[in-house]
Amino acid sequence: MESASMHLGRRLAAPGAAFLFLIAVTIFSAVAVVGHAAVVVVIAAAVLAAYMAMNIGANDVANNIGAAVGARVLSLGLGLAIAAVCEVAGALLAGTAVADTIANGILYADKVANPAYYIWAMMAALLGAAIWINVATWIGAPISTTHAIVGGVLGGGIAAAGVSAVNWTVLSGIAASWLLSPLLGAAIAIAVLAFIKTFIIYTPDKIAAARRWVPVLIGVMFGAFSTYIVLIVSFADLDLRLVDAVLVGIPVGLAAWLVSIPLVRRKAAGLDNRNQSLKTLFQVPLVFSAALLSFAHGANDVANAVGPLAAVVSASQDQPLVGASPIPVWELLIGGLGISCGLLLFGPKLINLVGKEITRLNPVRAYCVALSAGVTVILASSLGIPVSSTHIAVGSVFGVGLYREWYMTHSRRRQAFMAMKARERQPARRKKDVNTAEIRRRHLVRRSHLLTIIGAWTITVPLSAALAGGLALLMFRLFI
Repeated sequence: MESASMHLGRRLAAPGAAFLFLIAVTIFSAVAVVGHAAVVVVIAAAVLAAYMAMNIGANDVANNIGAAVGARVLSLGLGLAIAAVCEVAGALLAGTAVADTIANGILYADKVANPAYYIWAMMAALLGAAIWINVATWIGAPISTTHAIVGGVLGGGIAAAGVSAVNWTVLSGIAASWLLSPLLGAAIAIAVLAFIKTFIIYTPDKIAAARRWVPVLIGVMFGAFSTYIVLIVSFADLDLRLVDAVLVGIPVGLAAWLVSIPLVRRKAAGLDNRNQSLKTLFQVPLVFSAALLSFAHGANDVANAVGPLAAVVSASQDQPLVGASPIPVWELLIGGLGISCGLLLFGPKLINLVGKEITRLNPVRAYCVALSAGVTVILASSLGIPVSSTHIAVGSVFGVGLYREWYMTHSRRRQAFMAMKARERQPARRKKDVNTAEIRRRHLVRRSHLLTIIGAWTITVPLSAALAGGLALLMFRLFI
């Protein structure tokens, strides 16, 4: 009975901590909105936003640190700690998104005649999206939390004002990103891995090649992430375009390249001329990539939770539904802490899925996945395509695994290497038998995960919309 009680206690620890966090949010929001005309409604919206934020953290954390943890560069505990701190920092320092980013980008809010319907539509959007993300995390499917809230706002908006209130142009762009995001991520990750294999791994002097090219790759990574963060983060009233972001990223990348040259040379000194030695050179860049991705995620995706909350606060104060009202710090704090709480309590499941179970990652492959995330967002932004960080990260992991499968069966260099190793292990076997046994096609990617994730991606927007629409109709009947 004692053993069973301990087992049950461990299973209930995370939900219990999450419940205590929601109680704390209730008290905190009550203090923050003292004197507000609709205190109860705002407190309820704050609790729903906190619940949404926890689910965002639980599902999206795999995008930020999954590759580094899967490559064993970071332990799970250290990765979660870095992500938690950087998520809150990103939300508070750079998460100054406007209140209508989520709500009024999808809906024409001025077409909702009654503010009460708008308020409960946003509440339903938060609850419907959060429920679906919660279910997706439970079944082990990394989905786009942005697409979930988009679906929630879509369903709530249709319930409140009909299809005429929906901005179908924005939705068509989001639908296009379902396909383009993972494909772009996979293509860039494959291109980086092919470059590393060609110019570093399969060269006579691997260490000399690494001393030449690893600083370049580090510079590209820092330049790409600097551009990425500038693109997705709003700095006060500055309207920064892609060209401005690139002008920031280029000098940062050059500085990182120059600084890393002596550091890589020092770290490469004395290493053996083998593939295992190369992995140590990519460990530090992966730690930085995990921190930068977490900061950028906190800055960008906190609006998925607090955007509808800010819309509810504005509407309940009889302020205009359309406008550039900055999100208050107390709302950003709820979102940032909620994301960190969710990733600490419920994040390990999807971290293990993305980092370890889809395909096997080492520091070199994980670096390709991390770099792909930043570069893909930059390319997509230049084309005007809205993308999902989840789709990019997962697509990159699948791309790396599928490329490895193709490379093992089509690369003559790889086939000759495998045949040589097989003959060394079993010299009595004939060469033909060795080639047949050792160079057969191997599945390095779990197809079951691929089907599960694609299915979850496909139904995210319509399912979130249906949940939110049904909840909105119920709320209209109960509260209006």
